Amino acid sequence: SAAISACEKGGKWEFALQLFRVASQSRLNLDAIIFSAAISSCEKQGEWAKALQVFGLMAQRRVEMDVIIYNAAISACEKGGEWKTASQLFGMMATKNIESTVITFNAMISACEKVGKWEDALNLLSGMAPRKLQPSAITLNAAISACTKISKWEDSLRLFSAMLQSKVESTLITFNAVISACERGGEWKKALQFFSAMVQRMAEVDKITCSAAISACEKGGEWEKALHLLDVITQ
Repeated sequence: SAAISACEKGGKWEFALQLFRVASQSRLNLDAIIFSAAISSCEKQGEWAKALQVFGLMAQRRVEMDVIIYNAAISACEKGGEWKTASQLFGMMATKNIESTVITFNAMISACEKVGKWEDALNLLSGMAPRKLQPSAITLNAAISACTKISKWEDSLRLFSAMLQSKVESTLITFNAVISACERGGEWKKALQFFSAMVQRMAEVDKITCSAAISACEKGGEWEKALHLLDVITQ
């Protein structure tokens, strides 16, 4: 148990899984800590199918599952783009009266974002308040990105406004998503406003930020502003 957990926490995920395979084939009595470390190792390697195999083995051996186990399994599915399986696990938590955490919602909303399920992402976000869970920057970034991907720029801006009101710290990912949302919605003025706010607030931009802001100006026929922005960035 200690060896597998140490490997998982130390980033030696493959070795942790090898230890788990040896332990599961022996007559050792595996506890929840061992299973949790194994599932987390699968999740960090992006091996969602293996994570579910470990999860299934845990059910077979009737080892009690807690929110940590479910969060790790849902996160593994999220990283593998397995939105349906993640949703099934999320539903299982409810039937077993296992309380979801912010980490659960982060993984679920990110899973929705990856497959363009923006309405599901927003429904999950609205489901946090009744549970008295405060969305984090990760939660809101995923929800904003989900709306941005399918050009729901107004929803992206609404979420960004809510983020500012809740005093959750916006990040580079937040501004990139919001500026991209404005670009897709043809709102070049708003894109430039957010770009300026980002530079003043964070003093850092990346290729995604610059490309979205320049593209917004181009789509709005504002070639001079696009060229000026490009000149400012390359200085």
